[in-house]
Amino acid sequence: MRPTSRTREIEAAVSRVDGPVTAVDLDETGWLRDPAGGGSVPYHALHDHFGERLAPPSWATDLFVYVHGWQTGPESAVRAAARLRILMCERLAARARFYPALAVSGFEPWMLVVRWPSASRPGPIGYRRVRNRAHAMGSRDGKGHAAHVIGRLLGYLDTERPDPLEPALLSNREGQYLHLVGHSFGCRLLCEAVAWAADASLGGPTLGWNEATRDWLRPFTVDSMLLFQMAAPRDAFGSMFSGLAPAPDRKAAPLRGPVVATYSRHDRANGLWHLGAEGKLGVGHSGIDPASVPVSTAVAGTRLLSGDERYLVRDLDHPFVNVDATKGFSRGGRLNPAGAHSVHICLESAHLLLSLADFSRP
Repeated sequence: MRPTSRTREIEAAVSRVDGPVTAVDLDETGWLRDPAGGGSVPYHALHDHFGERLAPPSWATDLFVYVHGWQTGPESAVRAAARLRILMCERLAARARFYPALAVSGFEPWMLVVRWPSASRPGPIGYRRVRNRAHAMGSRDGKGHAAHVIGRLLGYLDTERPDPLEPALLSNREGQYLHLVGHSFGCRLLCEAVAWAADASLGGPTLGWNEATRDWLRPFTVDSMLLFQMAAPRDAFGSMFSGLAPAPDRKAAPLRGPVVATYSRHDRANGLWHLGAEGKLGVGHSGIDPASVPVSTAVAGTRLLSGDERYLVRDLDHPFVNVDATKGFSRGGRLNPAGAHSVHICLESAHLLLSLADFSRP
């Protein structure tokens, strides 16, 4: 089969170390692997390692940290991020009027992929095995290190990027925005990392873009977090990730923007399989449980919009947002036992990511 222009663009993005898509690798305990030496990067050397290999490029307006999910190989993870990037750029070029802030300020995304060993046999048994692995990697009981490593990575990116809210460093650029994107068990690792970073006193700003409640104190600020088909119990944000929920005055959460989670009734992995593994339905099947979140009245519900419909700020400007993707994420069928668990690389997802980036602008 002759490669298409899009395929060639993805190949170019993947092959360039300093290009629009790059990656870091974690081992089964969550330690960062050193691509040069083949071993692990010592914890005390993380900052220097990030500085040598992961300095945010000056041309980027938006930094996306993407943590993949179950059954995703290293090459597939980078290709998924590259496809999302291309879809966003194509979408913005075709429908700039849907994203007025991006059309004015410009949009050049840089994708940083966090890869981890997520392969297992297909089916419920393999799902349970990787669930246990992800939990062990992200746990903060001293055995897993992924939360610490990714947390340090996010803190590094946040510190090194030009602040969008400070005076412009260049006449044509305001700064750089930071967005987190997870899929499946990758959402779990991301949330563990942000919770750890907050506990380590790197946090302070509030969830939500509402000007009346914003607190622009630095240094740990994430402009949006999008969780595709999250493999965690529905009440996770009231229990294991309770540190991400804001206090009643919305002044104590480590994220500046919202936590947005997609769900689909066609996601079998987060349905019956997750029910068997954890005794509860997963976020990716039924959404975040409003009753489990301290600020339950701020949990919004909307549907995943097609490319012909525009999101409104009020749809997404809440600490926690459930996005019903049952209609959009419906593929899978009998040949895919996990159902719609891994069908998020699509135009609708790019539209949602662009909308979050657009609304992040002040």
